[in-house]
Amino acid sequence: MESFKIKISGMTCSSCVETVTKSIEKINEVIKVEVSLESSTAEIEAKDLISLNKIQSALPNKFKAVSHTSYNNKTAEKKPSYFSQLYPLILILLYISTTTIIMNWKLNFEDFMIDFMGIFFIVFSFFKFLDYKSFPKSFSMYDPLAKLIPIYGWSYPIIETILGFMFLFRFHLFAAILITIFLLSITTYGVIKTLRNKKEIQCACLGTAIKLPMTVVTLIENGIMILMAIVSFINMYV
Repeated sequence: MESFKIKISGMTCSSCVETVTKSIEKINEVIKVEVSLESSTAEIEAKDLISLNKIQSALPNKFKAVSHTSYNNKTAEKKPSYFSQLYPLILILLYISTTTIIMNWKLNFEDFMIDFMGIFFIVFSFFKFLDYKSFPKSFSMYDPLAKLIPIYGWSYPIIETILGFMFLFRFHLFAAILITIFLLSITTYGVIKTLRNKKEIQCACLGTAIKLPMTVVTLIENGIMILMAIVSFINMYV
């Protein structure tokens, strides 16, 4: 019996994991297969070593088997650390915070929050547009509204961009704040539900170009944005 791992590109959601798993299981030699969206790999136990070409022929065209590691004579690849997976998100949030502080070094905290939300939406929408066609499906895996209304998933990066400019140019802030609270509350509900069910899916907050696992960090990120929007609303209109 052979045990080996293959690297698979093209997986963006739990539906992709299910498709890849079923496709590989159809290969006669396969005894057991475990597919991970987080590491984009498939761990396979088979009667004999299976070539990449044979695995690729079993997969739909969207997915590519790109590397092959045998466990019989080699040590399995280490799973990426928690920090390394979240590093892109942490770095981006650090850049947004630094930029906002520089912009508001003489201004008050209220302006800081408004500018932070504006830059946040524009930067995060940019990453969603990098792989725009894959974003809606990945987003709908945890956002209830995107799952119910598919066009919302396609519109979300555009909405984020518009909200970003509304905050930065102080254009109809009342509407921008209410929309932010409403949309992020829906997404946060989906994130909480996903985390409670312990589903292993990709977070779509940075689109699908950057593979980011769904963790409690996503919940904190949304919570901070909602809190800023609520505080801004109170400061401006109460």
